[in-house]
Amino acid sequence: MTRPLVAVTGATGFLGLHLIAALAQAGADIRILARHDPAHEFWDGLSFETVRGSLEDEAALTRLVKGADTVIHAAGLIKALDRATFLNTNRDGTERVARIARRHAPAARFILVSSLAAREARLSSYAFSKRAAEDAARLVYADAPDRLVIIRPPAIYGPWDRETLAIFKTAKVPIVPLVSRGRMAMIHVSDAAAAIARLALGAGEAGLYALADSRPEGYEMLELLAEAACAVGRKQPRFVPMPPALIRLAGRASGAWGRLRGQAPVFTAEKAEEILHLDWSITPAEALPGSVYQPRLGLTEGFRETVAWYREKGWLR
Repeated sequence: MTRPLVAVTGATGFLGLHLIAALAQAGADIRILARHDPAHEFWDGLSFETVRGSLEDEAALTRLVKGADTVIHAAGLIKALDRATFLNTNRDGTERVARIARRHAPAARFILVSSLAAREARLSSYAFSKRAAEDAARLVYADAPDRLVIIRPPAIYGPWDRETLAIFKTAKVPIVPLVSRGRMAMIHVSDAAAAIARLALGAGEAGLYALADSRPEGYEMLELLAEAACAVGRKQPRFVPMPPALIRLAGRASGAWGRLRGQAPVFTAEKAEEILHLDWSITPAEALPGSVYQPRLGLTEGFRETVAWYREKGWLR
């Protein structure tokens, strides 16, 4: 039996690292796009083909997708100094990959890894660009909507992630700031990767879906930080609600400092608006069907496993 060939952009990112491992475990042949040598200790023992290039390199993208049964576009920016930069990568890069895949791998399933933020495009340039990327993919696949799958993951955490490491560092201090009163869906990276790998190998129908762990209704920030505190061994920290005005002020200050240095920070005034948004839960109508995906790790187990990994690697004392 012929092994399916899956072409992947964004393989060297946090989710991409785990996605390649999940695809290999599922029995796929894998071809990835990478600017540089993609060697990584997490991939020891895995076999895949590498096409050298970027999202701007149409010749490389053509080599990437030719002969593929599935194309997964997981590349994208999560931080940038301005909206134009976000759009250049997240919208225009998606359009380019989708267009080339439609032309050179017309029978392939195209999976766009978007973000739950795309549901609230007004909140930030990042969210706006992810919604624009979805629209670009839909336009390219207007004549073949049965080939297009769009996945919106919520907040993803797990081994090799430096962004959510801040949650666990915050949970170690005696006084823990509460920066949101809303609800937030979560997912462990291994579960997100496994779900996307299942879709890549033909499970499920075309359409737009969101991912979550066993609590798609999400977690209040107090519960989330309490679980993080428990995972790092901090007993009964004191939680102090932070005024939204202070969070917005901190976001503006962080963004201004980033512009002065010419380096895009993750936390900005727009990111503050995403954090303060009250509803990052997932409804049953949005969720990927249980016949395709069943989460393995809940928040308690996932946080505990993640903290153990951080400590093993020396990322968290």
